[in-house]
Amino acid sequence: MSNDKDTFNVADLTSALNEDNRADLVNALKSKIQSLAGQHSDILESLSPNVRKRVEVLREIQGQHDELEAKFFEERAALEAKYQKLYQPLYTKRYEIVNGATEVEEGAVKETTPDGEEDQEKGVPAFWLTAMKNNEVLAEEISERDEGALKYLKDIKWSRIENPKGFKLEFFFDTNPYFINSVLTKTYHMIDEDEPILEKAIGTEIQWHPGKCLTQKILKKKPKKGSKNAKPITKTENCESFFNFFNPPQVPEDDEDIDEDAAEELQNQMEQDYDIGSTIRDKIIPHAVSWFTGEAIQGDEFGDLEDDEDDEDIEEDDDEEEEEDEDDDDDEDDEEESKTKKKV
Repeated sequence: MSNDKDTFNVADLTSALNEDNRADLVNALKSKIQSLAGQHSDILESLSPNVRKRVEVLREIQGQHDELEAKFFEERAALEAKYQKLYQPLYTKRYEIVNGATEVEEGAVKETTPDGEEDQEKGVPAFWLTAMKNNEVLAEEISERDEGALKYLKDIKWSRIENPKGFKLEFFFDTNPYFINSVLTKTYHMIDEDEPILEKAIGTEIQWHPGKCLTQKILKKKPKKGSKNAKPITKTENCESFFNFFNPPQVPEDDEDIDEDAAEELQNQMEQDYDIGSTIRDKIIPHAVSWFTGEAIQGDEFGDLEDDEDDEDIEEDDDEEEEEDEDDDDDEDDEEESKTKKKV
């Protein structure tokens, strides 16, 4: 693995996402905007003078809306920052209880003492592992081999970054037999934070203990009979693991090096990577205990059901409209037959 890996292309801007030349990104965006502006001017020219005036006024109204929206985004960011600070004491209490730094008795929290029994179970074992496994998006990423390492996960935090804009996830681990790192990070850099449009993602290089790498597996193959070399042949292959999250997909510097199918696959990988990161930020961190107990699963499923019901309602409306059209056609046919009979 290598550290500081470029990843996210978003809208056919792969050639512009070279960190060494960020000006290419700006030029690409300008070209895209100019191209769209050219299309818009063609549309305006095709309109009659009166309609064109009305559209111009509508564009002015849209401009006023965009100014208000920009202020909304600014105020929202400030409000989020304010409450993020207010959340911190609660997250600290959660950390202390989960990791056994404090003990709970009769609704009160008190510090543990060194005189406590050695065999007493501390904190909430496998808290973060259980919370993540109860989330459908993250459960797909966690292999059985990963669980041993994720049991050492003590805390997950996220913070907003300003230059460049984006956010950072931090995973804090206790000393474990799998890797040396005490903190693994994943950082998302965004071109447009409000859409969001992502420029790239950067993951920590994991320093694995010998023979403990979870993102690779060693295959052993017995030598053929009669072979002079009696030792088994070993081969290392990459394998599915949650810890691949810290080695995000890379965008090639030259977009000519990738064909259409490979580009589509890469795009899907990047979207999936962001989906995992945003799920941890927006769902797991703020509502960890609800995911641990499974209560959040029902809420998540209820949201999905509402979306499905909306889709079903739309389909039912379409079916009703089709039935009404068919009824109207039948009525017209009956009227035509009646007129024909009268003439006869």
